[in-house]
Amino acid sequence: IDKDALEAQVKERKIQEAAEKAQHERFAHDMKRNDKLMCLLEERQKNEIKDMNKALTEFQKNCQKPETRREFDLNDPQALKKDRPARISDDDPRCTISGMQKFMGEDLNYDQRMKFQKEQLREWSLQQQKDWKNALADQKLADDLYDKFRIELDRKIMEEQKKEEESRRVVCAATKTFNRIQAAELDHKNELEKAQKIKDDMDEITCLLRGDFLSENPDQAIGPCSKHPVLVDRWKGMNKEQLMAIRQFQKEQALEKERAREQERRRDAEWDRQRVQAARVQLLWERHQQRQDRVQRQDLDVRNAELSQEQKAK
Repeated sequence: IDKDALEAQVKERKIQEAAEKAQHERFAHDMKRNDKLMCLLEERQKNEIKDMNKALTEFQKNCQKPETRREFDLNDPQALKKDRPARISDDDPRCTISGMQKFMGEDLNYDQRMKFQKEQLREWSLQQQKDWKNALADQKLADDLYDKFRIELDRKIMEEQKKEEESRRVVCAATKTFNRIQAAELDHKNELEKAQKIKDDMDEITCLLRGDFLSENPDQAIGPCSKHPVLVDRWKGMNKEQLMAIRQFQKEQALEKERAREQERRRDAEWDRQRVQAARVQLLWERHQQRQDRVQRQDLDVRNAELSQEQKAK
């Protein structure tokens, strides 16, 4: 027993050591993963700081140039080169009367203005010539295309007209042939129908003359089976036996109806007698009840008087 317990303890100890080892390995794995994440985050932070510094440098280089400062015009080394002369042209607004920069009759921009006007006229002339040539070329091209289109359209129209005339000719010929055949068949059919109609009329006249309808035969109204003993469309009237049977049946119906009325009168009289008797019984019971109520009230009054006398005596 001690050996088994010792083995069990050893096994339990091994299991605990294995669990602790697995837990240490998980911790080590988590620490490695956290270290990698920290390294990645530090690298990312360094890159972000680097990008921010680079963006700041680019912003200062592009948007915060020295020449954009308010006091740059005081320290600009090219200020004299950039400065405008005292007089640029005849219409310079700085040339005031007291400035002594412009006198009557002076025209400093004459040569330049004339040169510009001549150049402008030449450019306008060349542009007009070019536009005119382009317009003529476009018009000629459009006319050529329109002529080709009209020729092709006329050719197609002629071909379609020829095809349509040919198809119309074929259709007309086929229609004429079909109509001719239909007319012949219709004539033959009319002749057959006319002959058949004449034959049917003659058969009908013969049947009517020899039949029972015109001869007023009363036996023709007798049906072939018991379900329909009389044929209504051929019935010519009733005989004496049938009329006597109907009158006898009507008399029996009248007697039966009279007996039903007599029974109804007797039943109504019995109901009236029962209602009168019930009303009489109800009236007697109400009178009896009233008498009992009156006796009870008298007894109650006597009792109340005795009680009152006793109360007064006390």
